[in-house]
Amino acid sequence: MTLPSPAPPQPPDLTRRRLLRLGGGLGAAGLLGGALTGCGGTAEAEPVTSGTVDLSFWTHDDAYVEYFRTAAENAAAAGASPFRWRLSPTRAGASDVVTKTIAQAIAGRGTPDVAGLEIGAFPRLLRGELAAELLQPLDDAVADVRDDLLTVRTAPFSKDGTLYALDSDAPLVVYYYREPEWGRIGLPTDLGSWEELAEAGAQAHRRHDVCVGQVTVGSELGQVVQSFDMLLMQRGGTLFDERGELAIDSAEGEAVLTFMARGVQEGWIATVADPMGPSMQAALKSGHVIGLWMATWYKIYGLVPNVPEQSGEWRIRPLPAFRDGGSRTSFTGGTGFAALRDKENTLAAVDLITAGYLTPSEQVRRFLDLGYLPTRRSVYDSGELLRTEDEYCGGQRMFEVYRGVIDEAPVFHLSPDKPVLDTVLSGYLLRAYRGDLSPREALRRATDDFHGQTRSSRS
Repeated sequence: MTLPSPAPPQPPDLTRRRLLRLGGGLGAAGLLGGALTGCGGTAEAEPVTSGTVDLSFWTHDDAYVEYFRTAAENAAAAGASPFRWRLSPTRAGASDVVTKTIAQAIAGRGTPDVAGLEIGAFPRLLRGELAAELLQPLDDAVADVRDDLLTVRTAPFSKDGTLYALDSDAPLVVYYYREPEWGRIGLPTDLGSWEELAEAGAQAHRRHDVCVGQVTVGSELGQVVQSFDMLLMQRGGTLFDERGELAIDSAEGEAVLTFMARGVQEGWIATVADPMGPSMQAALKSGHVIGLWMATWYKIYGLVPNVPEQSGEWRIRPLPAFRDGGSRTSFTGGTGFAALRDKENTLAAVDLITAGYLTPSEQVRRFLDLGYLPTRRSVYDSGELLRTEDEYCGGQRMFEVYRGVIDEAPVFHLSPDKPVLDTVLSGYLLRAYRGDLSPREALRRATDDFHGQTRSSRS
């Protein structure tokens, strides 16, 4: 909501070009067309173009609230925007943010001005015209830095070539290892391939009952698929291709699932219900799991809260490569921040998101404050980030690892049918881990079930 005030004159620094860049599409008729319009969710609003605004800010993580509040203060201090923002935050579960945003749009009121859309929930907005009807396109707002933005992080939040949200992170997948434990059992930390690590890990497991990896087998289906997807992308495969078509029944998929099933059955890959939860905490505290592949954010959300007493013992390195191809990293996770379109605060919302997420100084601060990697390629050469030492990881300069692999990161594609895939694929992954099905048969049956369910849902 905007504070009561007379209509302000356009400030000198708010040029018509800038206004058009920020507001492309504002004021157009048919504000919520298609499905949402059919539910009576239309409204028109003249955009606020300057002054103090109260922004309704929805997120699943309180850390984003504090981050954007500081970004707003920094932008105001720099005189970089005609707006002054006051955030009115609402915290909900990641999927609830999307559900409630759609519900409020249908109701015709109460939508947020800014919404943080976690990547696992975002695919719902890819169905039909939901993204186009709800979210303000950001292509014009990012035009000046578009070539510097990592395509691998804009692709997941785009549809039909239009960018709808800016990612908070470039969550590279790296290999975490507990260095003193590896030294104690004589396990080399620089093995170059997964195949070499598998052989060494299997031997270490037999002798010392340790694991050098983990897969998730709990009730959170997205997490079950996530374990597989991280290595699938690294190997060069994908869940969905760039057209959004299912692509798991591939040589890469079979190779990765064969590797993971072998690890589980031989014991050197542990199974846990939740990589953040009690079963993982027990495995880490007991020294049963001494290495795992996971995203950059896992240190903050997985290791530090679960095993603070192991501070100084963990390190990261690029993923070992698969002998038959692929890269040394992949992605998992992310949250895109979007502005709701055709609202009086849409311009202010876009300006806050770009002020917080596009300037190099804020990208540096985001890594230092939250541990989230820059989404602009040029920031990976930041001397400040490259010199930063991480106390939890024994003073390691972790950013040197990230810069070394960022250009190998694969593109990640989403599909509105991702929730369907999570449902069918998770069960077949578990059957392959147990040895009930061969990896090839598991992926083939998952593909058949997926096509059956998606055909039914569209009929």
